[in-house]
Amino acid sequence: MDPYKIGEFEELVLLTVGILHGNAYGVAIKDEMEERLKRPVSIGALQVTLRRLESKGYLKSVSGEGTPERGGKPKLFFTITAHGKNAIESTRQVRNELWNALPPIVLNL
Repeated sequence: MDPYKIGEFEELVLLTVGILHGNAYGVAIKDEMEERLKRPVSIGALQVTLRRLESKGYLKSVSGEGTPERGGKPKLFFTITAHGKNAIESTRQVRNELWNALPPIVLNL
């Protein structure tokens, strides 16, 4: 049984945090996802997912420096943990196994 249960949106968020390594904060993650996926991303859904992934131990967050543009409020930067890396690798393996199990007739429809 796979100990890493993540949904599609969680997977996309984890992958995007990895892509933005070192610069993954809320708005940057949202913008990157929207650009790559060509679909809107709700900031509320993103924030809830970031917190859920952090509570699962897949992400960790650190506060950056406050900036005048943000009224002194710091950005919260996210990084993938080793547990998170294992989760996306496990998900990738499961997806690859499913793709590899498709009969050629299905792929040629």
